[in-house]
Amino acid sequence: MLYSFVEMNRAAMAPMRMAVRAGRMAMHSSINPIAKTEYGKALTAFADVFESATRYYGKPEWGIESVKINSAPVPVTPTVAWRSPWCNMVHFRKDPDALAFARKPGAAPLPRMLIVAPLSGHYATLLRGTVEGFLETHDVYIADWSDARMAPVWLGRFDLDDYMDHVRKMISHIGPGAHVLAVCQPGPPVLAAISMMAEDDDPNRPASMTFMGSPIDTRRSPTVPNELAEEQSFEWFQENMIYTVPGPYPGVFRRVYPGFVQLASFMNMNWGRHVDAQWRFFNHLVEGDGDNAGKHREFYDEYLSVLDMTEEFYLQTILRVFQEHHLPRGIMKYRYSRQIRPEKIRDVALMTVEGEKDDISGIGQTQAAHDLCTQLPKEMQLDYIQPGVGHYGVFNGNRFRTEIAPRVTEFTRRFTHRELDEAALDKV
Repeated sequence: MLYSFVEMNRAAMAPMRMAVRAGRMAMHSSINPIAKTEYGKALTAFADVFESATRYYGKPEWGIESVKINSAPVPVTPTVAWRSPWCNMVHFRKDPDALAFARKPGAAPLPRMLIVAPLSGHYATLLRGTVEGFLETHDVYIADWSDARMAPVWLGRFDLDDYMDHVRKMISHIGPGAHVLAVCQPGPPVLAAISMMAEDDDPNRPASMTFMGSPIDTRRSPTVPNELAEEQSFEWFQENMIYTVPGPYPGVFRRVYPGFVQLASFMNMNWGRHVDAQWRFFNHLVEGDGDNAGKHREFYDEYLSVLDMTEEFYLQTILRVFQEHHLPRGIMKYRYSRQIRPEKIRDVALMTVEGEKDDISGIGQTQAAHDLCTQLPKEMQLDYIQPGVGHYGVFNGNRFRTEIAPRVTEFTRRFTHRELDEAALDKV
């Protein structure tokens, strides 16, 4: 009922949005005598705030057209390199001629990097800054997950094990020696997928894996979301967080965890900050401060764009990652039969990145990956804590660009095109 109510409310608000939009256009008219008055500016600003707060936000565009390499602009085209009904692997393809011109003659190909975006309510475009942070130094791919409300029920289930399958298939498609970077939620399933590749001696296994703000072991430094997941029973999540997709969406009748519920949870964690942000947005509009108003719009256009998750994926993640902690306890199984064994990873370098002020994945939760990869040589491991940043700052923003991304780039460079000493590994 909640999903249907939200959709009816959105439809009911449509005439009001149209009226406000018409009023805003009238206020911008040069023949309107009150347009330049303080009253007129306030009315226009109110219309902008109302429209942005009640709008339906679809999937954003990537908006990445070029990257500078050695000060030379190189055109970039996002293309789908691999696809399934549940995910597109987007390749940010650089123009080969412009790339050859920008780089030194005979330079080695850029190392390939797969960024595994979280499937936790937002589209992969939330990681636009992450992609841009590595475009100059890597050949970048990203897992762009689909919205469950757009998936017809005849496509069947998509659960945590299917997520692992997709990660493994994408890594294999890119080929041997790539680098995998998992942001937030994907940490446990990505580590599980690479563990199976290592145990199978899969020739396509990556050269390195980096986990950023990931819930590998949420028992360490538990945050408010972690505590909520444990305070409530599994049945509570089943009864209160899962709803049926209404028409006219293609996924009608599919049971999902709606993106708007996840968004409400995130916003309630910092409600005061969001209210203050809207008030500042109003004042910037009144003052004619286009730069700051534009930054606000850019952030919230992305932040308010959400997708739904399938019932089975969400509930399995709650149970196996946040409530029963399968991976750190050594009881995680693929398809409930195959044991996940991170100790089998012996030649995939590991880096973990955490934010000092992360209120989603506390300090130590991502570091736990090092304790699980017991057979990985210490010289192939690196842990980094970024001072002064929260969860979002781990993968976006100024400190990500200037301090975190360069460290990850240096780490992946160390393990690109390396020759492994198999004899030495056998002694570990």
